[in-house]
Amino acid sequence: MRAHAPTILLRVAKDTEKLIRQLSLISFLMAQKRPVSALEIKREVEGYSDMNDDAFARRFYADRAELESLGITLHIEKPGDSLQGYESELYSLPPENFYLDAIEFGDDELAALQTALHLLDGEFAYAEPLRLALQQVSWGRPSPLTSPEAGSVEVRMTAKADGAEISQRLSKIETAISRRKTIEFTYYTIERDATEQREVDPFHLVYRGGQFYLIGHSHERDAVRVFRLSRIEGKVSYASKAEHDFTAPEDYDRRDYARRSEWQLGEIRGTARIFLRERVAWLVERDFGGYGEIRPARKGDGAPGKGSVFETEYASARQMVAWVLHWRQNATVLDPPELAGEVGERLALLRERHEGEFETARSHGSAPPPLQHAGRSSHGRSEASIRPERFARLVTLAGMLIEAAKGEERIAIADVRGRLNLSDEELSDDIDLLNVVNFGGGTYVLYAELIGDEVEVDAEPYGDNFSRPARLLPLEAKALVAAIDLFGDHLPQSGLVSAREKIVTALGHDPSEEGLEIAASGGDDSGVARKVNDAIAARRVLAIHYYKENEDEFTKREIEPYQLANGREGWYVASYDRKRSDIRHFRLDRIKEAEVTKESFEPREEFADIAAIEGGWLSGDQVPAADVARVWVSPERARWAREEHTVVEELADGALVIEVPYGSQDWLLREVLKGAGDFVVLEPEDAREAIRAELATDSAAQPAPAKAA
Repeated sequence: MRAHAPTILLRVAKDTEKLIRQLSLISFLMAQKRPVSALEIKREVEGYSDMNDDAFARRFYADRAELESLGITLHIEKPGDSLQGYESELYSLPPENFYLDAIEFGDDELAALQTALHLLDGEFAYAEPLRLALQQVSWGRPSPLTSPEAGSVEVRMTAKADGAEISQRLSKIETAISRRKTIEFTYYTIERDATEQREVDPFHLVYRGGQFYLIGHSHERDAVRVFRLSRIEGKVSYASKAEHDFTAPEDYDRRDYARRSEWQLGEIRGTARIFLRERVAWLVERDFGGYGEIRPARKGDGAPGKGSVFETEYASARQMVAWVLHWRQNATVLDPPELAGEVGERLALLRERHEGEFETARSHGSAPPPLQHAGRSSHGRSEASIRPERFARLVTLAGMLIEAAKGEERIAIADVRGRLNLSDEELSDDIDLLNVVNFGGGTYVLYAELIGDEVEVDAEPYGDNFSRPARLLPLEAKALVAAIDLFGDHLPQSGLVSAREKIVTALGHDPSEEGLEIAASGGDDSGVARKVNDAIAARRVLAIHYYKENEDEFTKREIEPYQLANGREGWYVASYDRKRSDIRHFRLDRIKEAEVTKESFEPREEFADIAAIEGGWLSGDQVPAADVARVWVSPERARWAREEHTVVEELADGALVIEVPYGSQDWLLREVLKGAGDFVVLEPEDAREAIRAELATDSAAQPAPAKAA
């Protein structure tokens, strides 16, 4: 078999030469088990021998730097001052710099990781590096892809990039963060409605509310700024050819932006004091307590009744006002006076715009239909998936092939393709490349051939350099920890939290502090999630005390829980509601109390396919609806509405008309209140009239804050 290796080398494409050099360099250094000189490397390692000295010096330095950015650092022994240059240095690769420490997962931890991958496959922008990372950390255990269907949990996350363009941006930015490279791009600043060039030192990526955000130092503003990836236009490119362009400031807190609320994104303008009635104070404390401080209302606060006071910093007055308005009479701004005044003004504007006829500017015609994106696919590669760095895939594939050779077994092509999510062409190309990776002296690591529906492998004596799991690339580590953080403590298996701790210990650092961080949505509802999962597993009726935010009331329900489902606003339990005799989705963070009863139930056949019943609304901006409202959006907020809603009409003054599906008029009212005066319901008439009546009630119920009177 080995006689075929030279012909394979001739077929290797030009753009794979770097990968061959880097993998051969790793194999050579680990095979020698001693420090070696640059001259030996140039002579023995595939890809260097034909270079002149200057070309070798440049390529060797670049390869070392790139390996370091992948988490693989060569050890360099420098000579005394009498000798200078790389020629006199000695190089080695200590095993601990390449191999990943063994992680002893328990069955529950491995099962939780398997479930996470199964649920996120096709739903998560980082699904491919997650797949490779799980192959590495579960080395020697059953494949993570063999987990059973997790029918009790459904994921409707928007954690995938929105199309191939954003996928490419994420990949480029990830690499730039790891290599400390300044990037350039064209950016649409929605506040100013302007498109400008930006030069940014990228520090951090945050996923929140269905969107990816880049936090970095803007050279144009000489300050740290937040950039939404969907507003970047065109390609992201490096600003220079240098290996590194910047160092993050020591006082920069990477986790700061993920811990902020929507009203705190930007430069802090002041602190708001907000009175909360008792009926919602518990909910605000659980969901928003981390964004400020909540305490019982005291004499002298100017509070209009019994309740609590929430103190929180804010950067955007409008976002703060919108948040207060959506709580209706349950929240009142006490301080500062100008913020309390703006709440009153916007509420009055809302009431005025819903009284009588509302005149709009003339129409400029219907808006073009929105671009349609590919739907979810539980199998195969989503267009939005970030393509993993091929280096990691090759290292993983080499390990799989060498393990097969040790057992003198052939490995099924279907198994390899399934575990690595490869096409036939990709697998063939990867095997061709690995066939020319050597460890010096013209001796190769392995040789593999595709024979029928199997891969036959012949491994050299030193081929076991790749038979242990390699350290995770930064992208793989981030994907693995981000996937765990996306689920939190919501899976039926209880092992994700402890698995995360073991992974971080093995890596020696927490990847969420170095690149991608998942911002928590809502409060800690993990206790409720555990009871829901217990009830689903045991097929027991669940008794809940539920706050119906739309109607501003508490209700006690007995439900038959079928599935835990994730949506844009949080986690839901899909259930048969005995009171309504129908399927209902209850938000976990609105369940004040939950108790698993002793009463069992038999699943109802007509509700077997919960995912089909909910119709995908969890992943979009729709609710289960029989009605659609036409809503006017002011010119000032039109740009934001385009990003979140379906536009059906363009108006001459820059305003828009959007469609908002709704399940109840109370829900529609809350959406209008979040618009803070810039949303007006045009039709249907009964919905408009109902909102007018409710706004009048809310205005009458809003007491004047003591300091704003």
